[in-house]
Amino acid sequence: MYSWRHQLLSLSSVGYRCIAPDLRGYGDSDAPRSVSEYTGLHVVGDLIGLLDSLGIDMVFLVGHDWGAMIAWYFCTFRPDRVKALVNTSVPFLPRNPQGNLLQWFRALFGDDYYFLRFQEPGEAEDDFAQVDTKRLMIKLLTNFGPNTPLLPKGVGIKAFPDPPGLPSWLSEEDINYYAEKFNLTGFTGGLNYYRATAITWELMAPWTGSPITVPAKFIVGDLDLVYNIPGLKDHIHNGGFKKDVPLLEEVVVMEGVAHFLQQEKPEEVSKHIYDFVKKF
Repeated sequence: MYSWRHQLLSLSSVGYRCIAPDLRGYGDSDAPRSVSEYTGLHVVGDLIGLLDSLGIDMVFLVGHDWGAMIAWYFCTFRPDRVKALVNTSVPFLPRNPQGNLLQWFRALFGDDYYFLRFQEPGEAEDDFAQVDTKRLMIKLLTNFGPNTPLLPKGVGIKAFPDPPGLPSWLSEEDINYYAEKFNLTGFTGGLNYYRATAITWELMAPWTGSPITVPAKFIVGDLDLVYNIPGLKDHIHNGGFKKDVPLLEEVVVMEGVAHFLQQEKPEEVSKHIYDFVKKF
C-alpha cells in the first residue's frame, strides 16, 4: 500500500476512489508461511474477495512489480471485473509451455541472479538477517537499476552496495515505515511470491496462449532492471507485447527512471494513470 502513497492522494483528489491493499504476505495483511499459498490464483482470489466485500463490480487496475504480475493474472482470470489496466515495470509475459521463468533466468544470468537466490526457503531470510532492517531496505530500494542484480553465494545481500545517501525520492520517514512493517512480518511472505513461481506456472497451463483482453497502458523506466533484461525491449516495442495484449494502447518509457517509478516520479506517474483512465 505505502508504495502507492503519492498516487492515492493525487488520484483521489480528482474524484477517484483509490484502494491500495497490502497483498498477502505484506504490511498488515495475513502472511501464510506456506509457499503454495502464494500462487497467482490465491492472490487474485484475495482481490476478488476484497472487491466483493466492498460491493465493487469493476475497477481500473494498476500494478507494479509483483503487483503488475498479479494484475496480469487478474486480467487473465477475470477480465469482466476490469474497466482498464495501467501496469508498470513488468510487461505481460505469456506462459511458455517449454519452461518457467526460473529456467529462463538461469539460462540468462546463472544461479547468482537475485530471483533464483530467493528460491530456497530460509536462505534469503538468513541472509537478510545479517543486515539492519533499515540498511536492508535502503539496499533493496536503490539497487534495482539497469545492472543485473546478482547475489553471489556466501556474499548475498552485502553484494548490493550502500548508496552514498538517500535518493531525493526516498526519505528517512519512508525507510522507517518500510523497516517497521518488515520487522513485524518478516520477509518470508514477500519472498514466497518468488518461490511460488514454478507452482503458478504449472497451474496456468489452461491459460497457455490466452491473451489479455482489457484496454491497457504500460509504463516503465529506462533504467529499470526488468526493462534491461535481454530480449525484453524487443518484446515490448517490436510487436510481441501488442500481440499478447491486443488492446494495449500506449507504452511509456520514462527516461532516467529506475524500478520504483511511482515513488521516483510520483507526479508524472499519477498523470500517466489519470490521462488513461479518464477516457473510460
